[in-house]
Amino acid sequence: MICQAPPPGSLAIGTTASVHLPLLSILVFLPMLGALALLLPGGSGAGADRLVRQLALGTSLAVLLLALSFWIRFAPDAGFQFQDRLDWMPGLGISYHLGLDGISLLFVMLTALIVPVAILGSWRSVESRVRDYMIAVLLLETTLLGLFSSLDFVLFYVFYEATLIPGALLIGIWGGPKRARASIRFFLFTFGGSLFMLLSLLAMLHVAGTTDIPVLLRTHFAPTLQGWMFLGLLLAFGVKLPIFPLHTWLPDAYAEAPSSATAILSGVLAKAGAYGFLRFAISMLPDAAHRYAPLMLALGIIAVIYAAAVAFVQTDMKRLVAYSSLSHMGLVLVGLFTLNATGIDGAVFQMLSHGIVIVALFFVVAMLAERAGTQAVSGFGGGLAGRMPVLATLAMLFAMANIGLPGTGSFVGELLVMIGAIHVGFWVALLSGMGMILGGVYMLVMYRRVLFDGMSENPGLPGRTALVALLRDLSPREVAVLAPLAAITLWMGVYPSSFTRVFDPSVTALAAAPIAAPQAALQPPALRRAASVAVPPGDSFGG
Repeated sequence: MICQAPPPGSLAIGTTASVHLPLLSILVFLPMLGALALLLPGGSGAGADRLVRQLALGTSLAVLLLALSFWIRFAPDAGFQFQDRLDWMPGLGISYHLGLDGISLLFVMLTALIVPVAILGSWRSVESRVRDYMIAVLLLETTLLGLFSSLDFVLFYVFYEATLIPGALLIGIWGGPKRARASIRFFLFTFGGSLFMLLSLLAMLHVAGTTDIPVLLRTHFAPTLQGWMFLGLLLAFGVKLPIFPLHTWLPDAYAEAPSSATAILSGVLAKAGAYGFLRFAISMLPDAAHRYAPLMLALGIIAVIYAAAVAFVQTDMKRLVAYSSLSHMGLVLVGLFTLNATGIDGAVFQMLSHGIVIVALFFVVAMLAERAGTQAVSGFGGGLAGRMPVLATLAMLFAMANIGLPGTGSFVGELLVMIGAIHVGFWVALLSGMGMILGGVYMLVMYRRVLFDGMSENPGLPGRTALVALLRDLSPREVAVLAPLAAITLWMGVYPSSFTRVFDPSVTALAAAPIAAPQAALQPPALRRAASVAVPPGDSFGG
């Protein structure tokens, strides 16, 4: 039986003894139950496919509602909550341990939101092997929810590796013409990086005698060992984030995957790398994080500028958005390794905002491509905005959000990262801020050429002007995909404190720990006792 620590607002059954439902475990494995239900014998044809889509959507919406209940009952200052624990391999110090703090709750909510949007977005675009597709999506949701909820490093590693299978299948089976190559590169890059994470995990287990994350957060590892473990985690999470030069799998994977799968890969799966840096590399290895911070900041700045420059010369809209995603994740890396509370707050906020905006942009591209039969920037124009005013309006909102226009969530995240970066150095803030300028250039150029320019002469696209003239505006289903994302983007920009209040206590404690922990290990006992008076008990990451 799973033992659950009584969280605030938990369900209790009985009068004399309370039985607490393992709601977090239910949340994690509910998509898997939905996937198993889809395996039940059923008919074939359009009616069966419609029923499969409805069941998958209903399962994902149930997950979203359950996740919202965690959000409502979450107490920001109470550390890890909603914990489920079961002895797994007690002799090795390994357990099935789930729980949420403010940071992990944010990513659970993002996953629970993006998956139903992705399923709704694939309603017509995925027509072959619909049952298999929905099973893969639901299994990917379970692995992501488990990854962000894990409070045991081995359990985290299991879920982290498990994301590879449905992710590679979504690219390799339902992707574009080069899907096999993109799927193999995605699998090999991620799997290869994970082997280095496994080595770091084993080193932590050897020193601490357990892989329980709350215990590891309170364990101080030798500085030399920290350096080697940090490099292992860098290779593992740097691939998933991704960071330069470990990013080469990303453009092909994002471009070849179906748009609904790209939404999950870019909107959620890429955040697993940043979450790993935050949860393990920065909080558990403070000496190494400070030692390698200049390198990580440099890699983040390179990604910001390089990806934005490459995006500017793209002729395919989906690849342009893919490189834009890489540029913004570089900014996230800069925010994380400012190693101050403001910069990390900005990185976490930017991850949430980027997850919403980039998903919306990929769907806008998919909706245009579905109508015109091309993703080429030159394949549109001719006053398309006048014929599709709803799409043009929403596309403008998401393009402005991607740039970081005030009033959108991206502005808040980028502003916080810049404030954190200026505390590190003027040039760090200036160079990382170049992404905002370059992003404004390539996004506005693409928007103008696609929706406002006259039709370019392209001999390979005969009759394109007549085709564009017949394009219809968004359907109610497509509006249902984009409208919630637009509302959240504006909500984050207008009322950011409704999000920052959830994760800021965890981030503040995390940012303070890297300075205190290594210094305390080197100080004489008298100074350590004096320092312990200044820091209240329990004021630690997750505590």
